[in-house]
Amino acid sequence: METITALHRNYYGKIISFITSEGRVISYQKAIMEAEKGLLAGVHVEMGPEGNPCLLPEHEQDFDHYPNLF
Repeated sequence: METITALHRNYYGKIISFITSEGRVISYQKAIMEAEKGLLAGVHVEMGPEGNPCLLPEHEQDFDHYPNLF
């Protein structure tokens, strides 16, 4: 099963895409869809304060320790 290994943030610091252990670059929304289907290990989906789904790592509070690529 794939895991998230790195990410890409925009100018404002918001995560816009992820890099997986297979080398795929997937959008934030695609990562949410794949996590909901059980295709990504090490992450889960929760509803954010505005009612939108948010992707979170299983054993961390956020993705700050992941490398920012690009």
